[in-house]
Amino acid sequence: MAETITRQLREPFVESAGLGITDRGLQLLKDPIPTATYTGRQFVQDPSALEQQAATAAAGLDSLVGADAYKQFMSPYQQEVIDTSLAAMDREQAKGITSLRQRAAQAGAFGGGREAAALGEYQATADIARAVEEAKLREAGFQQARAAAAADLQARQGLGQYQTALGAQQRQLDQAKLAADQEAAREAAFADYTQLGLIGPQLASVIGGFPAATQVQSTPPPSATQQLLGLGIGGAGLAGALRGAFGPR
Repeated sequence: MAETITRQLREPFVESAGLGITDRGLQLLKDPIPTATYTGRQFVQDPSALEQQAATAAAGLDSLVGADAYKQFMSPYQQEVIDTSLAAMDREQAKGITSLRQRAAQAGAFGGGREAAALGEYQATADIARAVEEAKLREAGFQQARAAAAADLQARQGLGQYQTALGAQQRQLDQAKLAADQEAAREAAFADYTQLGLIGPQLASVIGGFPAATQVQSTPPPSATQQLLGLGIGGAGLAGALRGAFGPR
């Protein structure tokens, strides 16, 4: 009895393309995803130069907020100013003493107790005035130095805030560039997966558009000899059987 085998065969190029996609997909499943190429510290922007400068300057502001911050703003000429002012008062005091003695002499009290009392009172008053003037000069210098320290601190803080704001903007711009680089690196890392995901469905659609060819293969029935051989008849038996079938009777 004849045997018929039917097979569906696709065009060689179609079958080759399908196998290529399958092999590539299996290989990608084995390969680790290169996450290190698009993740990590390399994509985090460091503080900008302006931010670092502002931070360094802020750390140095401690010397401007302490109790002794004013000292660095004291005028180096303050003592000279005080000495000059007091020297002028001393000259006026000497003139006053001279005037008192002259008046005592004119009143006939020169060298007497009234002169001594008047001079002592005048000297005490002059000393107090001298001390008050020195205190006022020193207080004025202190207040000026303290105001200068406060103004300098405010100016430095304002500059620091300005630098920080500009630095933050620069860092944001740099971070945006890093984010773009990171996305590009991520796309490159997944390029094969993306390509396979795009090509696979399209190729499946294309393959579906090429109908498979039908191949029918028929096997002819065995001959009488093959049948006899299949029954186990040997060569001699086969020869006898043939003579019996086709020889003279």
